[in-house]
Amino acid sequence: MVCTMLQERPEFHIIGEASDGLEAIQKSGELQPGVILLDIGLPKLNGLEAARRICALAPGSRILFVSENQCSAVAEEAMRTGPCARGYLVKSDAASDLLPALEAVAQDRRFVSARFAASIPGNFGDA
Repeated sequence: MVCTMLQERPEFHIIGEASDGLEAIQKSGELQPGVILLDIGLPKLNGLEAARRICALAPGSRILFVSENQCSAVAEEAMRTGPCARGYLVKSDAASDLLPALEAVAQDRRFVSARFAASIPGNFGDA
């Protein structure tokens, strides 16, 4: 669903995909993407640990976590993984919020799903 939505938008270009956390780190280092969509529930190495390593290898990249996890504590931990962690989107909100989340993160603003608005300070466009 996410790839289909992005392929329909000419301003977004998918330059790589990874099937696990270790591959995400490797490709991030090689490709240095502007925005990385990263699932927390990745095999081999979870997205939280992958994000910590990606921030070191690709410091100019911005990470938008896209996860099924709706726990505010997990979202808060994700947003603290490093300076490149800029957003957290719950997959069930992707149909309505993916494009606004990508735009915010691409502009180096923070974005979190609305359900976390009260628990995660500095969201929805605040730097």
